[in-house]
Amino acid sequence: MITGSNAKLYRACRVQQGDSTVLHNFHDDISIPDKFVVTLELVPGRESSGRTIDTITGISKDASTDGRITAVSITDNPGGNPALSPDALGHEILNNGMDVIVHFTCRDTNRVGMESRALQLAHMGMKNILALTGDYSGKGFGGVGLPVFDFDSVILTSMLKDLNKRLIRSGHSSIFVTGCAVSPFKYTEAEAWVQYKKMERKIEAGASFAITQLGYDIDKYEELLQYNRDKNIDTPVLASLYLLDKRSARAMHAGRVPGVHVTDRLCKTVLREWEQHGGGMPQAIERTARLGVVLKGIGYKGIHLGGIHGGFEDVGKILDRMAVIEHNWQDYIEEFRENEPNRFYLYKQPTKQQTTATAVLPGKDTITVKLTENCHYLFLRAAHDLFFDKGASLAPMYKRISRSLEKNKASWLLKVFFEDPFKKLMLSCKSCGDCGIQHVGFLCPESGCPKHTRNGACGGSKDGFCEVNTDKLCVWVRAYRRMKQHGEAEKLTCAFVPPRLWELKGTSSWINFHLDRDHQKPAKPPARML
Repeated sequence: MITGSNAKLYRACRVQQGDSTVLHNFHDDISIPDKFVVTLELVPGRESSGRTIDTITGISKDASTDGRITAVSITDNPGGNPALSPDALGHEILNNGMDVIVHFTCRDTNRVGMESRALQLAHMGMKNILALTGDYSGKGFGGVGLPVFDFDSVILTSMLKDLNKRLIRSGHSSIFVTGCAVSPFKYTEAEAWVQYKKMERKIEAGASFAITQLGYDIDKYEELLQYNRDKNIDTPVLASLYLLDKRSARAMHAGRVPGVHVTDRLCKTVLREWEQHGGGMPQAIERTARLGVVLKGIGYKGIHLGGIHGGFEDVGKILDRMAVIEHNWQDYIEEFRENEPNRFYLYKQPTKQQTTATAVLPGKDTITVKLTENCHYLFLRAAHDLFFDKGASLAPMYKRISRSLEKNKASWLLKVFFEDPFKKLMLSCKSCGDCGIQHVGFLCPESGCPKHTRNGACGGSKDGFCEVNTDKLCVWVRAYRRMKQHGEAEKLTCAFVPPRLWELKGTSSWINFHLDRDHQKPAKPPARML
């Protein structure tokens, strides 16, 4: 059973900074069974001070005064573009009495920088973290920034869990409360499957709450809750909402915000509303409030509200309206049921002719795999079973050969004349020396995924295609399809995959495997207690 995990690690505590104590403590609030939690997302701009920053700090102060907001979250270079650090801004907001959730992405720094940043956040008293893989890199000074992606969100969550253990051993009374993102708005079986399995890995790695990506499809919101019930996952989940105006509706509908779902119909409706007298804001507030009460009614722990740029007044109107209509939430649920054709849902409602004790049935998607894809998978799977199975009968011989090549400084011959030509032809190999193809359906996560994810897909794919290389299928979609055809989909994202070992770059991954140097080396036995 997966729980809201690692509850033994987390100790409820008040966040204190000098003489200031926050009104609400986020971890306390999400731990109260019947409390509906409201958080507010704020987006810094590309400036260190000025009107945007003043607006954000003003909203946070008003939120603290209002008393209905548990915490504000601060984004980390959204869209991959440079912005004021959430750490600096969050520290100021925390000192003003409002609890803060800091977004922490893997895009811009390596593992050393991420651990250093985590230590800084701990020192500053900011312990609520939303661990994200992050959007792909945008433009900074001189052009597009180098995307790092040394970790993915699963590994980052695991790192924070490990840091928590160190903090506890050193006597800290408060530790990181780490959350994760999940994107239920996926309309192919492969994408939906990998998203939910990756969420499980995040929770196992240490995530104690989740926040959904944004969408307006109530069936997908319900799908996530149903999946959690089926898997006995009781981690609190907050649903994302957005005060949708015409600018954001256009951008989200066009796919410029990865993972967000806005349909043609909704986009046209929003544009039409904003062309009317009054500007569309009343309708935007009403839509947000209605979706908010529906999400509360179907069982979400809370809402995560975005799109607030002018001031706190609009937040107050949304919450006031929710208080008026929440008892009639079922009246609004059909407004957010899209009923679009050719979309995959993990569950479907039974027909009148079907008799079942359950409310929903498993969904099915038509999955086709090209002959070349199938042959590629079968060939590499067979080669892996023959040459790279530590339990195989020939494994001791392969280890002796590898040791001999290393001893005679001849491993380069194997790499240059056999390994490199084979793997570059079959996998577009990047010669990382720490091969991870067995985790991704015998596809390369380094050459096949711009974010180098080894623990499941990011949330940015759309209709099966990559967020970055939009003309190519997501490598995890390809992996799922080829494995599903052979009844092996359960093996995909079934366990935590450690981070890549950069010290092996340019060396032979074959020899590294057989000499137990790569990430697949046997775990060390625990130290004996004296």
